[in-house]
Amino acid sequence: MRLRFWHLCLGACLATLPLCGQASAQEADVSQLLNAIDQQNARIERLEQELHDTRAPRVSAVGFRNWADDEEEDEDKDSELADKIKDLESSLEDLTEEVDEFTGDKTIVHSGSSGSTMKVYGRIHADYWTFPQTSGDISNFEGGDDPEDRIGFRRVRIGVGGKIKDNMLYKIEMEYAGGNDVEFRDVFLGWEEIPFLQTVLLGNQKRPYGLDHLNSSRYNVFLERPFIIESFNQDARRFGLVSYGYSDDLAYNWRYGVYNQRLIQDEGNYIGDAYQLELAGRFANTIWYDEVSDGRGYAHWAVSGSYADPAGNAANNEARFRHRPEARSRNRWIDTGQIAGASTYTLLGVESVVNVGAFQFVGEYQSVWLDRNAAIGNDLQFDGGYFYISYFLTGEHMPWDRTDGTLDRIKPFQNFWMVRSCDDDVEAGWGAWQVAARYSYGDLTDGNIFGGVGESFTFGLNWYWNANARMQFNYINGNISDRFATRDSGDYNIIGARFMVDF
Repeated sequence: MRLRFWHLCLGACLATLPLCGQASAQEADVSQLLNAIDQQNARIERLEQELHDTRAPRVSAVGFRNWADDEEEDEDKDSELADKIKDLESSLEDLTEEVDEFTGDKTIVHSGSSGSTMKVYGRIHADYWTFPQTSGDISNFEGGDDPEDRIGFRRVRIGVGGKIKDNMLYKIEMEYAGGNDVEFRDVFLGWEEIPFLQTVLLGNQKRPYGLDHLNSSRYNVFLERPFIIESFNQDARRFGLVSYGYSDDLAYNWRYGVYNQRLIQDEGNYIGDAYQLELAGRFANTIWYDEVSDGRGYAHWAVSGSYADPAGNAANNEARFRHRPEARSRNRWIDTGQIAGASTYTLLGVESVVNVGAFQFVGEYQSVWLDRNAAIGNDLQFDGGYFYISYFLTGEHMPWDRTDGTLDRIKPFQNFWMVRSCDDDVEAGWGAWQVAARYSYGDLTDGNIFGGVGESFTFGLNWYWNANARMQFNYINGNISDRFATRDSGDYNIIGARFMVDF
């Protein structure tokens, strides 16, 4: 009876599996597993009945048989039957674990290899941007035209990832928001549980400086990243060999490795004899984490750095820093251009986070010191930073991932929903509401390089419908100055909105 009850429970769970493109294959596999479970159940029941019969009093024509006459023979048979039942129950347990792969985590699908797992995931970010007011030389930054409104997709990503026995992993993520210009994002293979190095990844992955870039776009508080973070780490990902690790008590985490500086996600390869290598790393500490409140209170600091050789004499010299006005525009409004004669540069960044309940403070500062060939120009220094405060009006908090030292997924106390009740009233859950304000500054002008100085205030409102969907609204008031040798400058107001889901 106990085994049949477990079988019925498994069947009920399997009935909840979602229909998808691989439904028929999954149903066939599940059907085979359930048939095997039925057979094992039947065999166990027959053996249990046989064991019961051997222990029952045996009746003959003259009355009850004396068990003492063949007690040793019965004990041997009992032991043999009990061993068979034990083996069958162990086999049944293995079968139910296989069924759990279909019922426990519904994102697991079949891989082409029997020793591998595969998860499918993705995200959709639909944006609207408008420029209600610009002044001064802003049109010059857009190629001579006033900035135009934009409606479309900021991100459309689909990817797969999983494990390969015994300790390998992989990830492939594609970006379709560019229309015909399909690009990849995270694409790597790797190894886990490596002595000392812990996790090692080879492939396209994020460079380890700038908390706002290390945070996933699924969790960031504002629509676009600050001036200095994006300028120094455009699109973040580069091809590299990187080690990731964290301490047993989760207080410390780190990542470091070697990267090629070329952004190849739309090209696939770096071609050139000057490898333009970069050593980069980040060391982070969650100095305080309130376990009692499940992380509603925490504090974090980190230091990151990079030493890069951009091969300034190469035609594809990667010494260039640029960013849009923290919104989606046609051109980058601050841009150093390719810096001729750049030999090496060093980056240093510091960051901090303090979270107390619904309130959070985040700040970062980064600086780059760039050495140049003296015959071409003087050495240069660019820097900038940002800070923001945010607050949940509905009482939630920003979760923290202590293994990576980054923001984690927000889970509303109550999801957004709305229905009409039986008495014709409207009942609703309002999700989570968050307000935020950010100041950002980036200075890319020094010597004879006029990349521009950007300064902005951004006010944000986030409405989380559930843990996987939300709407964001940003109002930006900013200024660009010291751009081009003519020292162009101008003010602007921008409004942006985003509807986003991930799965």
